[in-house]
Amino acid sequence: MPLPCGAGFAVNEQLLLVEDDDAISGALRLHLEEAGYRLHRESDGLRAMAAIDRQRWDMVLLDLMLPGADGWEVCRHLRARHADVPVIMLSARSAEAHRVLGLELGADDYLAKPFSMLELVARVRALLRRIEQLRSSPAAASEVGFGPFRLDTLRRELLRGNDTVPLTLREFDLLHFLVRHPGRAFSRNELLQRVWGAAFDGYEHTVNSHINRLRTKIEDNPRDPHRIVTVWGVGYRFDANPS
Repeated sequence: MPLPCGAGFAVNEQLLLVEDDDAISGALRLHLEEAGYRLHRESDGLRAMAAIDRQRWDMVLLDLMLPGADGWEVCRHLRARHADVPVIMLSARSAEAHRVLGLELGADDYLAKPFSMLELVARVRALLRRIEQLRSSPAAASEVGFGPFRLDTLRRELLRGNDTVPLTLREFDLLHFLVRHPGRAFSRNELLQRVWGAAFDGYEHTVNSHINRLRTKIEDNPRDPHRIVTVWGVGYRFDANPS
């Protein structure tokens, strides 16, 4: 049975589904539209990239095995244009290496096929609700400055002067968490639990990849970082005013 749209849930978000399996697409459309979301489907990776160029989507549900261009290429294309659009990857490839690669490319969640339609809708709903709560929180209206940067937690943007530094959803959350706790060292597992959540237990290496990408965006010399510092034997520490 489709999951009904419950009271209080946001509706009318526009989701891009990139999936070449007609049966899976039909089931997803039934459940997601019943839950109040508007769904546009592309069955080809190249057409999906064109759809990403045409407009900004509230979320992308992305299969990996696609004709035209695979899901990895589509994800890279999306991140180059809309870094903060949430992505849930859907794949018959359930190997840990594929999930890690998906997370390192900037996916916000990963579901291996076959998956429960109810679980998929629940994850879509939870991810979109989390974004909405962050945007509507009174605390989110503040800006945090460090060096030449300003972290705008209402617009979820990192600014350097008048220029926006593109961050994915997880990159923003990770940087925001570190900036809120300057001078404190966190292990990779602590950062994984606080930023990604318990569902990602065991994927600490993706923290390293996100830290490395953040360093390329906020450090003068990413090979000699002074803001996101490695604390050997522990993890990482954020220094707001490095010497």
